[in-house]
Amino acid sequence: MRIPHDIEAEIYFLKPEEGGRSTPVFNDYRPQFYYEGHDWDARHVYPDVNQVNPGDTVRAYLGFLSPAEHWGKLYPNMKFEIREGTRIVGRGKITQIIELEASANRAKKTNA
Repeated sequence: MRIPHDIEAEIYFLKPEEGGRSTPVFNDYRPQFYYEGHDWDARHVYPDVNQVNPGDTVRAYLGFLSPAEHWGKLYPNMKFEIREGTRIVGRGKITQIIELEASANRAKKTNA
């Protein structure tokens, strides 16, 4: 199943000495997307690379597991963190909102 491209973001993955991961991540990585004091599940797609190493900055598409919770709250240039539990492994900013509204509408219809 295709991962929705709810938002596009630029993400910097911290190096181990900065508290980040020591191993790479790949498409369908599912860390927490952290903003406004809450963690949210989001699946990642990296369209330009096969793997993302610590210290890399990449373009990513994120698909939220609960898109309706984010519609109207996210905006371009908004900063966020990528976390594994309470550990920050990356920092990013949203570059554009793409399919979030459509994903939110589908989720509302499914839950109605």
